[in-house]
Amino acid sequence: MSSSTNPNCITPSYILEFQLSTGCSVGSRTLSDGLLARNGQALAAAQRRFSGLANGRLSLHPTDKELPMTVSSSVPFRASLGEMDPESKALMAALPRPTSPPSLEMIRDGLRRSRPVNQPDLPHMAKTREFAIAGKHGDFQLRYHRGMETAKNADLPVLVWFHGGGWAVGDLDSHDWVCRAIANAASYAVVNVDYHLAPEHRFPVAFDDAETATRWVFANAAMLKIDPAHILVGGDSAGGNLAAATALALLGDPQIKLHGQVLAYPITDLTFEYDPRFESGVALTNGDMRVFMDHYVPDHMQRRDWRCSPLLAPSLKDLPPTEIILAGFDPLYDEGEAYATRLASEGVETRVARFPGQMHGFISRPKLMPKAYEAISEIAAFLKTQS
Repeated sequence: MSSSTNPNCITPSYILEFQLSTGCSVGSRTLSDGLLARNGQALAAAQRRFSGLANGRLSLHPTDKELPMTVSSSVPFRASLGEMDPESKALMAALPRPTSPPSLEMIRDGLRRSRPVNQPDLPHMAKTREFAIAGKHGDFQLRYHRGMETAKNADLPVLVWFHGGGWAVGDLDSHDWVCRAIANAASYAVVNVDYHLAPEHRFPVAFDDAETATRWVFANAAMLKIDPAHILVGGDSAGGNLAAATALALLGDPQIKLHGQVLAYPITDLTFEYDPRFESGVALTNGDMRVFMDHYVPDHMQRRDWRCSPLLAPSLKDLPPTEIILAGFDPLYDEGEAYATRLASEGVETRVARFPGQMHGFISRPKLMPKAYEAISEIAAFLKTQS
């Protein structure tokens, strides 16, 4: 995609790079023609930055690689907390209190084991298929559902869904109930994406997988019996982050014009200052978020990239209609509000469904937190307006 069609990308003229004698790049900076002309000290400044490194060389070379732009971080919102809902209180009382932080593998295993506790039996579907598709970083899986009440040969609108789990946890099974419930409630096709997880695969791998999956759905519309003019993206938490970033990446694409996006308690800004009230006492704490961000984007400088912090994209104009679901007792509430506010201010049709007494992750815990069904109904109502 050329920089002339996507307002969030530029094509810099030069890359300033410091390489060790082994050929390993340890730092780089992109410079446009204008910046290079205005800043005659660029080379000297870079030399000072890398002066502590021996046996290396500094080089300036032209490039035509398109790179993302960002803007400065937004002013934080702060949720007006009321009373936590009884089911949220009950969940907090039931959650184990480990004496030491669990390992990532323990968290992954715990999520797999808890699915029967959190979710009812899987709803029946008219059709379910799985596909392995090729991505930039290796093959990954998709699971395709058609809602029970859909016509057998109809070309359905489709929602491409990215699961939550801090980019490090979750799979097709962890969010299968959510995808099936949405497909049935909205009479849609839903494609569940099993993107590569961090820290084994760090940023931008999950983002690349999300964009690849969406493009694959478009390219295979005839085989899937879906309407290529009615493709939407969505996800919860880290999946909402991937959906928002994918929608930005596809702005101005000459072929794919997304019809909408559904963002459930999305991560929108990895530089956001979290509400200190959520250091403890909630299902997802500020500390949990810091751990997940360290898994996915350990380089703090990269966290300003809109592909992981969509709130920092220079422009949200022309994004498709958006539904945002927020939980009140959630570190991500404030950045979700900030994203909704900015979308609306830039002319994007935006709906926000707020669940003030709920906690992060409630949509995938319907047996314990029945307001999940209300959220599914909200999502379905929005999807029907876009079909």
